[in-house]
Amino acid sequence: MRPLKPFAYFEPRQLAEACELLAQQGEGARLLAGGTDLLVRMKKGEIQPSSLVNLKRIPGLDGIQPTPENGLSIGALTSISTLEQSSAVRAKWPVLARAAGVLGSPSIRNLATLGGNIGRASPASDMAAPLMVLAARASVEGPGGKREIPLESLFAGPGKTTLKPGEVIVSFRVPEMPPRSGAAYLKLGRREGMDLALVGVAVFLNLPAGEGKPAEARIALASVAPMPVRARKAEEELLSGPMTEDRVRKAALAAVSDASPVSDLRASASYRKEMIRVLTTRAVEEARQKAEGGIVS
Repeated sequence: MRPLKPFAYFEPRQLAEACELLAQQGEGARLLAGGTDLLVRMKKGEIQPSSLVNLKRIPGLDGIQPTPENGLSIGALTSISTLEQSSAVRAKWPVLARAAGVLGSPSIRNLATLGGNIGRASPASDMAAPLMVLAARASVEGPGGKREIPLESLFAGPGKTTLKPGEVIVSFRVPEMPPRSGAAYLKLGRREGMDLALVGVAVFLNLPAGEGKPAEARIALASVAPMPVRARKAEEELLSGPMTEDRVRKAALAAVSDASPVSDLRASASYRKEMIRVLTTRAVEEARQKAEGGIVS
């Protein structure tokens, strides 16, 4: 660990103040939420921010609330452990609770926030892929006002988002899952629940009764591209006809072609490609079983 270089520190009490500070401080400014990733990277010398803007003093940025459309609103400062343990999340969107439960250690989950995990724009984010297949949207606020962004449109590259200068993620809106829907998230890591994903696969399926093929199919991949990505070719394959074993196999192979994994100290690109195929097959089957059983997951 290296000694921290001097930086300015701010504790705004209102969101508008935080947005103004972020815009004024420029590219060297960083938002501080849980700090589980930011502070470690600062100590390692990987980043050297000129200023930190702490969001923890701003009221109303955490908590889980139902929306008028029977969906869910999750505040950006909601801790991962709160998401994991929420009865509302477990009842209707348990795939989010499951993903939260495999993110880091319990101590990390107690501090880490959903907004921090998504705003970090890590390719290996455990929360991004499940939120993407659930068609979640991020609510952001900045000098130009408020807007909503489909989660998949929030990422621009490793550690980069499409947020404008001064914009802050305020919350995430997750729509209600329709009847006969199922979702799954499978993660491969060196140590279960304690490591970044080598490969992560999230799948959502809606299978209306009496129909042989899905009405909706979404697949998202983590840790196999410069940012979390949708597996569009795999989705198209699943939507092209009945959910036969052969179609699922072709969809899993298509998911491999939707990814661009690299080799690093943790795993080779070829190993990651094979695991994309394996995990996609398993996640599709798990989502299908839950959809056909009438269990939302």
